[in-house]
Amino acid sequence: MSHRKRRALALTALAVLLVGGQTAAAGEETGGHRPGDWPSWTGDKGGSRFAAAEHRITQRTAGKLSLKWAFAYPKNGFPAKSQPAVVGDAIYFGSPDGKFHSLDARTGAARWSFDLGTVVPGAVVIDGPSVARGKVYFGDTNGYVYALDQRTGKLVWAKDTEPHVAGQHTSSPLYHDGRVYIGSSSGENINPDRNYPCCTFRGHIDSLDADTGELAWRYFTVPEPKAVGTWPSGATRYEPSGAGVWSSPVIDERTGTLYVGTGNLYSGTTGDFDTLLALNARSGAVKWKQQVTKADTWRLLCGFPDADGYCPGQKEGTALDYDLGATPTLFQVRGRTYVGIGQKSGVFHTFDARTGEPSWRRQLSVPMPGGGLSGVQWGTSFDGRNIYVATNWANPGTLFALNPANGDVVWQTESPADGCTTGGAAQHPTVCKRAHTPAVTSSPGLVYEGSVDGKMRVYDSKDGKVLWTFDTIRDFQGVNGLTGRGSAISGNGGAVVANGMLYIQSGYWPSYPSDYGNVLLAFGL
Repeated sequence: MSHRKRRALALTALAVLLVGGQTAAAGEETGGHRPGDWPSWTGDKGGSRFAAAEHRITQRTAGKLSLKWAFAYPKNGFPAKSQPAVVGDAIYFGSPDGKFHSLDARTGAARWSFDLGTVVPGAVVIDGPSVARGKVYFGDTNGYVYALDQRTGKLVWAKDTEPHVAGQHTSSPLYHDGRVYIGSSSGENINPDRNYPCCTFRGHIDSLDADTGELAWRYFTVPEPKAVGTWPSGATRYEPSGAGVWSSPVIDERTGTLYVGTGNLYSGTTGDFDTLLALNARSGAVKWKQQVTKADTWRLLCGFPDADGYCPGQKEGTALDYDLGATPTLFQVRGRTYVGIGQKSGVFHTFDARTGEPSWRRQLSVPMPGGGLSGVQWGTSFDGRNIYVATNWANPGTLFALNPANGDVVWQTESPADGCTTGGAAQHPTVCKRAHTPAVTSSPGLVYEGSVDGKMRVYDSKDGKVLWTFDTIRDFQGVNGLTGRGSAISGNGGAVVANGMLYIQSGYWPSYPSDYGNVLLAFGL
């Protein structure tokens, strides 16, 4: 066996040991997954976003990555958000035009396509799919959850899991032990109409039977909203509301504990908002919960100069939008399991996974009141040595490597200073930001993070040095016959590293002007 292969196997074994067996167990339990696959949003069930078995893309070879194929989306004003899943020789993802696709992962050749319009008109997939036991699971913008046959793309079941008309799934599903777990969120609070009767949405996390889609249990994050009076416009005022589940859940398979974060309130002052929940995966019962912000009631009108009376808490400085929008990450230190999660306030929190007791916190960026764009957005990564966290509009956004034992900064690398002055972004200086929206991904020796400047970068996990950069703000000829153009590297997910390939979605807010739709890009050696 070569030295390179021995090193890759050693790193994989180390990661499995430190993460608590999450990587190995995920492949065994779901069936049919190879070690190099990426079958779900975090790659494994514990939230590591670590491609432990990757041995082809290394510190030595990363600089040789080149574009192998592109899939172009039709232009319809909707960004590319669905992070792909890769299992075997196939890649699975949703398209902004309401389609769901399976392609050959190596060549981009079409395998099958499913039209969501056959179930519910106007729906789009913006979460990432989960592939398990011959099915592909995902949610849509209308609150439906789907199961498709992995081989043929035929519909197995589709369930409307959202009682609210504005409900949607940005949360990606997690499969475990015959169940599918998925959160629900809503954009009800961004309605600018003062005459709108705000608000009635209730965030929730659902457990569905993986074979039938039937609801096993549902945990609501706020009590049922009640009419409590009127807004200044005379519109009915409902409280409490909000606390959507924007991010994807993770699970500790050894204890059967599901972990998931929640968002801010839309109205009222009570509920499990800005909270990390630890739930019994079989019953939905609360094991513990930690609320990281004590007051956070926010709606779009909070940002308006004449919003008095429409934004409860604004005068007290509590309309913050400090969601726990990132997915949790499980990790072990000296045999003890912890759960960490990033917040839009710029803080990374860690708790004892069994008791919920706080361990350490690290402030990584200055909070941005009334928007939360400066902090941690979608998710972090753990490679068995460091926790990797990226901040977004933090002037500039910065990629951090943290010591899992105490949160000390091992290294930090700012989004490169030339990001907005080179490549396609240089033509649009008012759009470009040195910011990181995507979730972070890692593989042995490497960290992957994209930027609003449209550039995808690979970093050395040892010191944070940039090893490879690719500018996506350019035109691409798609394997599907369309022309596409890249934009900001997409949030709602991040880079997917599987079987010697790197996959990214390019097309997110803020968007760069183009006559074309956005693109899914596949890179290899």
